Amino acid sequence: MDYQNVTLSIPKEILKKAKILAIERGWSLSGLMSRLLEESVTKQDAYCQAREHHLKVLEKLDLGTGGRVDWSREDLYER
Repeated sequence: MDYQNVTLSIPKEILKKAKILAIERGWSLSGLMSRLLEESVTKQDAYCQAREHHLKVLEKLDLGTGGRVDWSREDLYER
């Protein structure tokens, strides 16, 4: 995997806590940031794949309405 150096602007208090967190885990600050970003990107990729899959399933779903809705919300929840 190729790496790219970046410059970040982080509030001092957050940076201080992040350094402590990295030390507690036995990682460098760079390693902590890399892991957190990788986790975030992996979750987003999984979400996008699941969303695309479910949208394809919904396209094939036939509710028998022919795209028309002949009822209102009030009809459904009549008291």
